[in-house]
Formats: sequence, structure tokens, C-alpha cells
Amino acid sequence: MLQGGRLLQSALVIAAATALSRLLGLAREVAIANRFGAGAEYDAFVVAFLLPHMLRMLLAEGALSTAFVPLLTERLQRGRRWAERFASNVLTVALFALPLVVVAGILSAPYYVPFLADGFSAPKQALTVRLVGITFPFLGLIGLAAVVMGLLLAHERFLAPALAPVFFNVGLIVGALWLAPHFNPPVLGLAWGVLLGGMMQLLFQIPFLRGIFRYRPLLDWGDEGLRRLALLMLPTVAGLVVVELNLLVDNKLASRLGDGSIASLQYAIRLFQLPLGLFAVALGTALLPQLSRHAAAQDPRAFGEDLRRGLRLAAFVLLPAAVGLIVLGEPVIALLFEHGRFTPEDTARTLYVLRFLALGLLGYGATHLLTRAFYALQDTRTPVVASAVGVGVNIAFDLLLIGPLGVGGLALATALAGFAQAAVLAVRLRRRLREPLWAPIVPEGAKMALGALVMGGIVGALDGGLARLHAAEWTRVGLAVPVGIASYGAFALRARLLPASLWGTRRGSRGPKGAND
Repeated sequence: MLQGGRLLQSALVIAAATALSRLLGLAREVAIANRFGAGAEYDAFVVAFLLPHMLRMLLAEGALSTAFVPLLTERLQRGRRWAERFASNVLTVALFALPLVVVAGILSAPYYVPFLADGFSAPKQALTVRLVGITFPFLGLIGLAAVVMGLLLAHERFLAPALAPVFFNVGLIVGALWLAPHFNPPVLGLAWGVLLGGMMQLLFQIPFLRGIFRYRPLLDWGDEGLRRLALLMLPTVAGLVVVELNLLVDNKLASRLGDGSIASLQYAIRLFQLPLGLFAVALGTALLPQLSRHAAAQDPRAFGEDLRRGLRLAAFVLLPAAVGLIVLGEPVIALLFEHGRFTPEDTARTLYVLRFLALGLLGYGATHLLTRAFYALQDTRTPVVASAVGVGVNIAFDLLLIGPLGVGGLALATALAGFAQAAVLAVRLRRRLREPLWAPIVPEGAKMALGALVMGGIVGALDGGLARLHAAEWTRVGLAVPVGIASYGAFALRARLLPASLWGTRRGSRGPKGAND
């Protein structure tokens, strides 16, 4: 059983490593904004990298790792020899298949780029195709890195997989600051930075396999584990395809809204993903192996306890984070991005998008954790259903809201889709576990929401006063953020949200009222 303290400790270790990655991710976006602004070249790069990024989620870090970890965990319980044989077979298949996908993606770029960005001019589409040829091999590197990551996670080695994305960000920063000036157009240097980052991300993780895995060349298509992996991946791939359709639709529609619309959407998503990646993704990474063990042991009570604990922790962080993004978005965006070619108009457009996106932060955090719960149960079909519902909601509201709200309508549709997915997952998981999910959490969640709103009022008043005094953005952010943290923390202590009622209790003792009902 994963105790509350151990879960928090694992999540914090991953969150700390992820924080470094996300901070470097922000540094990456600052460098890109300074070099390219929110203009046509960066629009082209975003679309060029869209399909490699999607396939990275479909074939590598998404479907492969989430299906691979529970199966490898299961084999580790049978013995190390069985686990090594299975992992070697998976790695050999990846070495064989990924180069084929890369070649196919590059050769087909002149056909799919005009579809993805039909609002681009012909020169802009030609630049996008050229960028695809440079960035697509990233998929092969990151696919191998995903297998290594799965091996480390199955052995509960969380630090290296959490730190690996740091090197991807380093590659892009090098591309933007040092490679770009040597290319014409400069955005080609950014594309080469993608490859550099992918290579470093793979090479960094390999030494951490020492002592837990030794590769033996093996290709056994008849292996039962490989068949089960494929069966688990297929629904996951289908679900991720559905999810990535949101990005395709959003970028396709945004390409018709003028230069800078896709770029502003991208910058806003990066800020939106910061709290999501710092905690929800870290928490999900820590939970997956533990939930997998509870599922293998057929212990729904322990499974439910750990999942509820994770949902409480996610809500505790993501609710004030969402309010903070809404209230402090303008000085944060200006402080981070408004340099070089990034203009005040770009700041205003990015803020407009960010405020709508932030409304969906809790929905996507819950979706991430609930999806991992189904993966631990080796049920990859239910997340597909939830993703399909989310895409339907997203597309419907895209078409409904883009007229009156423009690019902000695309962001609001994305936020609503996150809550729709979380609702479907929660209902189905409650039926399967026959364990309460929301009832023990709702009273505390309401207190957290109230605390976040109180914090937002205090921070908003402070920032408004500083803005009227024409304070610099770093002053506004530097004062408002600690005041916000202190006010929310004080509210949490007064509302008795810390520590026992939030983190939960050890198995065998009674948790918050209703937690074990």
C-alpha cells in the first residue's frame, strides 16, 4: 500500500525534477519568443512539429509507456529474467519500426501539411514542409527514450525520466539562441535544436539502466507479452488519436485567423501546462506503478484510497494555480515573453487565450489521474470513450465559439472538453471499483475552491494597485506570487485542509469522513 507520505514524497521528487524541466521549458519559450515573436515563422514551426509530437504521444511516450509499465511490473513479480526478455523484445521491435515511421512521415509531408494549415500562404506551407524534414527524426529518438523511461518507471526510478525532458528543452534553447542565427530562415536552427534535444533526452537516461536491465537482441513476434502490449496499445493509440484531433482542429481553425494566432495559442498552452506538468503529471507518474500493483493484487480498497489521495492533492494545487493564471496572466506573459519580436499586442492576444484555457486546468488534471487509473487496470478502452466524448465537445464548441470569441473560443472549447473527459472517466471508474471517488473529496474541494477565490481577490487587488503605480512586471509578479501562496496557505490551515484531511491516512485507519464508506 502506498502511504500518504510516500505518495507525496514520490510526487514531490518527480515534481522537483519536472519543475526544472518546466522552468527550462519557460526559458525555451522566452528564447523562442525573443527570436521569433508570435509571427509567421513560428506558426510554421508549430505546424511542422505537430505531427511528430502527435506520433510521439501515440507511439512513444503515450501509448507505449502507459501500456508497457503495467505489463513490465507484472513480469517483474515473476522474476527479473522474464522482465528482461520482455523488455528486450519490445526494444528490438522499436528499433525496427520507428525508422519506417520517420521515413513515411517525411515523404508524405507535402500532402498533409496543406491539409493541416489550409490558411497558410504557399511560401509558408513550403517552409513548413522543409521543417518537417528536419524535425520528424525526433520521433525515432524519443520512441527509444520512451522504452527506457518505461523500464525505469517499472523499477520505480522516477528521477531520470522526470529529468530527461530538461535536455529536450536545452536543445531547443540552443537552437533558438545559437543555431538560428546561422540559418536562413533562422527557424531552421530551431528545428535542428529539436533533434539535438531528442538525442540528449535518450542518451541521458541510458546510464540509469545499469543494474536493472541488460539488453539482449531478441525479436520474438510470437511472444505473449508482445501481443498483450499491442492489444493494450491499440485502444490507447485510438484514444490519443482522438485527443490529438483537438490539436489538429484547433490549429487548422487558428490558421485562418491570421498570423500569430497559432503562436499565441501555443504560448498560452505552455503556461497552462506548467502547473499541470509540475504536479498532475508528476503525481500520475508516481501513482501508476502503485495502482498497477493494487490492481494485480485485486485490492480495490487500496486502489481507491491512493486514487482519492491523488485527486485531493491535484485539486489542492490546480485550483489556486488556475485562479493565479487568470489574475496574473498579463504581467507573467509580459515578463516572460515581451522581448525582442514579441509585442504588447502578442501579450494581449496570448492573455486572452490563457484566461479561457485556465478554466479547464482542474478538468485536465483529474483526467490525467483517472486515465492512469484505467491504465493500471489494463483497461485502455474506457479512456478512448472518454477521449471521444472530449473531442466531440471540443469540436462542437470550437465551431460554436470561434465566431464570437475568435481564438479565445478555441481555448474555451478545449477547457470544456477536459471536464467532459473527466466526468466520463469518473462515472465509469466508480462503477468498476464500487468505491466512492467524489463524495469524500467534494467537501474539501469546495473549501479549496473558496480559498482559491479568496486568494484571487487578494492578489488581483494587489496587482491592480501595482499596475496603477506603473510598477514593472517583475515587481508585480515578485510581490503577488508570494502573497498569493501565503494567503492560500493560511486559508488551508484555517480550513483544516492540512495535513491529515488532505493527504489521507494509513490503511487500516479511518480517513476523512466518508473516505472508507
